[in-house]
Amino acid sequence: MKGLHLRLARAVGVRLRGRSDHWSFLFGQIAVYSLVVLAVTGAFLTFFYDPGMTQVIYEGHYTPLRGVPVSRAFASTLEISLEVRGGLLMRQVHHWATLILVAAISLQLLRLFFTGAFRRPHGLNWLVWVGLFVLGIVAGVTGGILPDDMLSGGSLALIQGVTQAIPLAGTYLTGLLFGEAVPGEQVIPLFYWLHVLLVPAIMIELLIVRRGLLRRHGRTHYPGAAHVPPLSSLALFLATCGVLTLLGTLAQINPIWLYGPARPGTTSAGAVPDWYMGFLDGAIRIMPGWEPVVAGHPLTLSVLIPALVVPGAFFTVLAAYPLLERRLTGDRGVDRPLDRPREAAVRTALGAAGMTFYGLLWAAAANDQLAHHFSLSLFAVTWFFRIALIAGPVVVFEVTRRICLALRAQEREVRTHGIETGMVRRSPLGEYTEDHRAAPAMLTNGSTYADQH
Repeated sequence: MKGLHLRLARAVGVRLRGRSDHWSFLFGQIAVYSLVVLAVTGAFLTFFYDPGMTQVIYEGHYTPLRGVPVSRAFASTLEISLEVRGGLLMRQVHHWATLILVAAISLQLLRLFFTGAFRRPHGLNWLVWVGLFVLGIVAGVTGGILPDDMLSGGSLALIQGVTQAIPLAGTYLTGLLFGEAVPGEQVIPLFYWLHVLLVPAIMIELLIVRRGLLRRHGRTHYPGAAHVPPLSSLALFLATCGVLTLLGTLAQINPIWLYGPARPGTTSAGAVPDWYMGFLDGAIRIMPGWEPVVAGHPLTLSVLIPALVVPGAFFTVLAAYPLLERRLTGDRGVDRPLDRPREAAVRTALGAAGMTFYGLLWAAAANDQLAHHFSLSLFAVTWFFRIALIAGPVVVFEVTRRICLALRAQEREVRTHGIETGMVRRSPLGEYTEDHRAAPAMLTNGSTYADQH
């Protein structure tokens, strides 16, 4: 059996190297496997998709749109969905894989952050995951625009507005991106090659770099972490493929035949972006309509700040955080075991505050729906999010920090006095004492995250 195990592991290309058994280590693998599914389904779709913007009269199988002028991009996407055998399944699996990819990368970044897995010598690994996060969002945005339906038309209108809001160079960049007219005939072919070639190539290069870093520096680990059989990697890959296939089969997503072809100045009712772009939509919704005039030229801060300054500052701080923490704390440790979140109270509090900031922006993208369903004033809901966006992260930071400190104080108490049993004894002299049980070895000899969770 052992020989069979070794031969099978070599056959599937799995390295016989132990991994931590903690569930949080699965996020990185799920991200890689989702990217594999994206590559396979994307390769299938390229055989049938036409990024051309030439207008044609639709004569396909979908009766409600027959005779309607559409672009070749929209017609080919509709053909993939309704006429190509297995085309709709491939489209939906491809879309779901993008959503899962970005979610898995986000969770992987959170794990690295809260456990301190970005510390030396793993700083470059942190930058790789930040880069993959940005590229995953770019891949999702560019891919969502390719069908040239009403939903992608709304995304193009947002991109146009953000581009034009850039001071000095906005008009030039808009012309470079869209051509002489908006949306023009060049933006979707441009995004097609960006989506199909450039972004995947960079992501693959980053994963190769990550592989080299793991071989050079090894994997991060919790104190006393156990190991699992390396073939569990293959099982997780098959499970990821299976879940994505089930989602593509049972959960409808982006039904472009219901949206119809893109038309300038129009968008579908209730149209919302994919989940990872919700924070951008929310930021634009709650930003005051500031538009000062500087040197005779309007400066559209209502778009510039939420769409460019906030995301730019977020990703800059995210990438630079390991360096910032090292400088502020003076930590020069190398290849130490991972922390439990409570052991780094300030870092954990900062992470919780950042998640609160993001979550409030994400929720603000539904300000109109919240106002409608709860019979509230849209003005009041918008102002609630404006205030909460400032006060919420501060409150969450302090509450989280105090919780971490309280948990650490509780552990010190247990190490010193043992665990309370609830049993009280009376001595022959009439003295009452409470029995304490000895603290577990994981607390007296160094806490292990894996054992406690």
